[in-house]
Amino acid sequence: MSPSASIAFTGLRKAFKGQGAPALDGISAEIPAGAMTGLAGPDGAGKTTLMRILAGLMDRDAGDVTVLGRDPAKDAAGIQSRMGYMPQRFGLYEDLTVMENLSLYADIRGLSGAGRRARLAGLLEFSGLERFAARLAGKLSGGMKQKLGLACVLLGEPELLLLDEPSVGVDPISRRELWNMVRKLASGGVSVLWATSYLDEAGKSDWVLLLNSGKLVFSGRPCEAMGKAAGRSWAIEGVPAESRREALSALFRDGAVADASVRGSRLHVLSREEKPSFPLFGGSLRPESPSFEDAFISLLGGTAAGESALARRARQRSHDIPITVEARNLTRRFGDFTAVDDVSFSIGRGEIFALLGPNGAGKSTTFRMLCGLLAPSSGSALVAGIDLGKSASKARARLGFMAQKFSLYGNLSVGQNLDFFSGAYGLRGKERREEVSLMTEIFGLSPFLDRSAALLPLGYKRRLALACAVMHQPDALFLDEPTSGVDPVARREFWLHINHLALTGVAVLVSTHFLDEAECCDRVALILRGRNIATGTPDELKLKARTPSLPDPALEDAFFALVEANEHEL
Repeated sequence: MSPSASIAFTGLRKAFKGQGAPALDGISAEIPAGAMTGLAGPDGAGKTTLMRILAGLMDRDAGDVTVLGRDPAKDAAGIQSRMGYMPQRFGLYEDLTVMENLSLYADIRGLSGAGRRARLAGLLEFSGLERFAARLAGKLSGGMKQKLGLACVLLGEPELLLLDEPSVGVDPISRRELWNMVRKLASGGVSVLWATSYLDEAGKSDWVLLLNSGKLVFSGRPCEAMGKAAGRSWAIEGVPAESRREALSALFRDGAVADASVRGSRLHVLSREEKPSFPLFGGSLRPESPSFEDAFISLLGGTAAGESALARRARQRSHDIPITVEARNLTRRFGDFTAVDDVSFSIGRGEIFALLGPNGAGKSTTFRMLCGLLAPSSGSALVAGIDLGKSASKARARLGFMAQKFSLYGNLSVGQNLDFFSGAYGLRGKERREEVSLMTEIFGLSPFLDRSAALLPLGYKRRLALACAVMHQPDALFLDEPTSGVDPVARREFWLHINHLALTGVAVLVSTHFLDEAECCDRVALILRGRNIATGTPDELKLKARTPSLPDPALEDAFFALVEANEHEL
């Protein structure tokens, strides 16, 4: 281990009984001290296993590991006194207040006296939780929970931070605040290993490790990884809006294409070779600087996977219902609190419509009213022309819903969930058996049919939830943060399905914290404190953030600019 490294491992291997390939397969790397290191990779790549071994919570099968100059298998206590570990799941006590949680962790760390009081006060200020010290942790937003978790980890003034996907499910504003907090710590000399499914985070790190199927694919600076995609990143501009989805579908079937996505009014393409040989669909081609996502996908060998299997069985929707989903002045109050305030929008047949906003903005409440799971205080919701307030069961039969949190039956097997929901959606006999079999094949669920749904990896939980939502071929599909915590490769798979469903006429309403996903949508509504503050195409929203110093803003720039401009008015 070099003096400039905080962590080093050589030939590191870990396998679990009953799993074919090892979780970590002889990987070797050094992680620099005093730097922000990103750890990226698809679901099941081995990120959490690596974190737990480094933290001294799990022993390895083979290889050498050194953390802060010590072997975590032999001196876990010595390492843990100098490091902080933040697992994926919120590990604090939801029935205690913010201050009570901090005080408990201060007791565990043995802090006392004036030093303890100063440390607690400093961390409340650092995390921005001073105003919420008396609030129950269970009542905090996702972003504030993560800040509290980080503050508790920092009580011991660690030299090293191991953060396992701290920004999963956190809105873009809170995610930026959390990143800036940790970046400030790294600037002060703390070594940070940050596992993430957000590739923009990995790309902003000082150093990055990329795992795939237990193997180390890349270790180095992000700019070095992006160099591997140089000359293969392109924008196709000028493709008519009505042809864009068909063009994207064709690109995914083209062997010369490693990846493709809609980015507002243009198509973004990663080619397998430097000389492009794919069709332009009447548009014009210009080169783009590769992103870290391009580098990630390139290193994994591409994501273009042909046509969505869902498209082969999807029926074309009737043109008789041009407006498939409609929210008319939807309002929902909980006592004195107004969660959704006079929100209106409509979604046409074959349109993908996104709801964006910070955590707690009212997106999930809007979804629940549109699904008939929550009655509005005023206003109305219609699906396929049917008013949910008057014919809820009839309207629900025409829609599919995928909740933000895993909402299937964890104590049932995967096969039992598929069977139950096929019956709940009115499928019977031969049709029911065929749909269950088809969903099993399309979403690769065969190896898990007898496994408890609660024990599935996150990516497969999402696949199962989507399978249950679409098996009855609904006219409208509601997806509440469907890819939260899902790796970039699995996200592409989801959006391949969503794109093809829209091509058959399904109206799709989606909420997301991935702003690049919002670029794939036809229109976007930005919700803040229960109100719709802006609606338009992604490019129309980006225009609102254009300034002389920022002539070509990203959707992220527009998101922050619109939220900041409206905060003082609401």
